[in-house]
Amino acid sequence: MQVMSNEPLQVGIIGADTRASWSQVSHVPAVRALDGFALAAVATRREESAREAAAAFGARTWYADPAALIRDDSIDIVTIAVRVPAHHDLVLAALEAGKTVYCEAPLGVSPEQTRALAAAAGPGRHLIGLQGRLNPAVRRAAQVIADGGIGRPLHARIVSTSSGFGPVTASAYDYFERADAGANLVTITAGHTLDIAEAVLGDLAEVDARAATMWPRPVLADTGGTAVREVPDHLDVLGTTADGTVLAASVLGGVAPEEATFRFELRGTEGWLSLTGGSLYGVQAGDLTLTSSAAFEAPDAPAAKGMAAGPALNVAEAYATLLRPGLAGPDFALAVHNSELTAAVARAAATGERVTRIHG
Repeated sequence: MQVMSNEPLQVGIIGADTRASWSQVSHVPAVRALDGFALAAVATRREESAREAAAAFGARTWYADPAALIRDDSIDIVTIAVRVPAHHDLVLAALEAGKTVYCEAPLGVSPEQTRALAAAAGPGRHLIGLQGRLNPAVRRAAQVIADGGIGRPLHARIVSTSSGFGPVTASAYDYFERADAGANLVTITAGHTLDIAEAVLGDLAEVDARAATMWPRPVLADTGGTAVREVPDHLDVLGTTADGTVLAASVLGGVAPEEATFRFELRGTEGWLSLTGGSLYGVQAGDLTLTSSAAFEAPDAPAAKGMAAGPALNVAEAYATLLRPGLAGPDFALAVHNSELTAAVARAAATGERVTRIHG
């Protein structure tokens, strides 16, 4: 991809739907608000929904076949915002077509599949949807720590919630309940939460965890039936970084949208800092506020001018890294790291034993 061109980068979004899709509230407004990017095409599995999406979002063209969008020579970036089990084939096809890929997290349904996709990608600036670490407040918090603003970090306490994975769901989202789908509270909500923690504190060296399923048979609101939940909807993680910082995180599903919250409280030898916010989609989908006993410069302005503090805010930051050579975006190597971390958490929760070898 030529990042220095004066022409806007042409983005094609697979999974752009007008019916309450994630891309509708995140990728579409992010691309439209950013200088240097243009929404060229959208694709869904049905002609009617693809036409509707193109008209509603102002895309130049539409496709009822995602493969056709991938083959479009005018597309520079293929964004994949569909169910996790469908990522593998679409990512491989986009890579083979020579496209830059922005794939929602998790990249694969397992660490093994994620490693294989990362290997297939090879060199190049491909993005994984771990955009929360690029929130301006998170980046500034990491700088405060690196500069020694609160001394040596000692202990971090996190509460991270999601409105998903609760007592009510819908048949369209029933796949979240299956263990083999790779998309659940551990891989998504905890994955984003721990990635932000590592962006601030450094990598976790060991983890212990306990998990529970509070609602084993959530109600399907659209049909009145019930689903069988095979995965946790409550998770507690105790971890330690390589330099000895202790982290305690509670990750909670099924929280009412108006009660969604994120709290990160860090104590150091010479002070403290906190990151607070909350979104019904999870921490990755909203803005955060940084406060600290240390003096710090205000976080950078959003990459997209006039961007509201919604799901598109951090997604826009990820896209913007493609035009900022000095700022690393969340890449496929990070996708592998995060997949191995969440797998280690799941293993610790299943066995009741601390995991000291997280990666590799």
